[in-house]
Amino acid sequence: MYFLPSMYVFPKIIHQCNAYYDPNLGAVMPPNQTVLFTITVDSINEMLQFHPSQSLTPISRGDLLEKSSKLSQSELNHHCQAFVDKNHQPKDPPPYLAVFFIEIGKTIVDMIAAVIGFNTCDYVDELTLVLMSIFIPGQPLAVKYNYAAFIADKIHDQFMRLENEKVFKYSTFIYHLILYYQSDRFPFFVNKIDTKGNPRSVIFWTSIFHQSFACPYTYNEFIDQFVHPVTTMLTGNPPSRIGDEIKSILQLSKQYRVGDWYLYQNHTKIKIYGCELPPFKLPKYVPLRLFALEYYRQMINSYQIHFTKAKKKAHLKIKDHLGPFVCNNREAGKVAEAILESHMKLNKIFGWKYDPHSFIYDRRMKNRLSPYFHHRIPEIEQYENMDEWRE
Repeated sequence: MYFLPSMYVFPKIIHQCNAYYDPNLGAVMPPNQTVLFTITVDSINEMLQFHPSQSLTPISRGDLLEKSSKLSQSELNHHCQAFVDKNHQPKDPPPYLAVFFIEIGKTIVDMIAAVIGFNTCDYVDELTLVLMSIFIPGQPLAVKYNYAAFIADKIHDQFMRLENEKVFKYSTFIYHLILYYQSDRFPFFVNKIDTKGNPRSVIFWTSIFHQSFACPYTYNEFIDQFVHPVTTMLTGNPPSRIGDEIKSILQLSKQYRVGDWYLYQNHTKIKIYGCELPPFKLPKYVPLRLFALEYYRQMINSYQIHFTKAKKKAHLKIKDHLGPFVCNNREAGKVAEAILESHMKLNKIFGWKYDPHSFIYDRRMKNRLSPYFHHRIPEIEQYENMDEWRE
């Protein structure tokens, strides 16, 4: 069975892979007709350096469900005694809380979740327990399943239904397949050989997309060094640092502009007029989903500072839907901040009173509110809204 660590998820990559997926070849082929990677039993086993020496037992979700429905109480007790902490032996039927499992049990649960395509490992249900039953501490595996065939079939099925169902649970395998077959096209270091000179499983090559405290890479580096190159491979064109949709949101017209962008060598900054929060350091190449969080955070702050007491017609027009996010109340700004700061661990830059084109000032004056004065910093503002970074 394969152990895959927790990963950052970037759905756009999956949708782009799906757009160029050839089901007859089991391959992702961008417009240039070069195979980016294949999704087969052999390709999955090859990237994981798994070379079975004997025939493997087929596995299907139907078989697992049938076996899970027949688990006896004595079998459940046996599994719990083997993998659950002795001080937290469950008295009720499954699902069980994974937090009470011993470390080897948690590791097995994580591996099973990656294979079955579960979104969470917080609970251990009967289906998971069926697969855990082949692991007997201190003994060889009771059964050796053909997990690669199961995974390849599930990826194919989910690609076929992705447009309608919008569900895909095997992003980690797609990431690793791209990394394995296109490793020379990434700017980060890839360590393919172990200390003895033997080929390593692809999961040990890099931690660029690992979502853990021990990961040396930041979320911004994941975007700039993995997502951006992959998007370029799939589309054939490197995306610009600030997309046209983001530009139109910030500056719909000369009469209605709500903010600016600033390109730095290794990060990007968004400044919404009237917002007094310090902006986050966004990646060099800003995806819409990250921009949306910063947009909601800053726009709501600007509104709360300047227009909570103004007439409704003076209120800022905040988009209710942007990227994958829906904003339906003013608490969304706090949620966006928590995601950027706690989940993605982005850093902030200093902020200042920002209204270089008097957008906020004019609106306040029109509604008979006190004036709002922009704090000029010419050495920074000369670089507003550029298409490329320059020293």
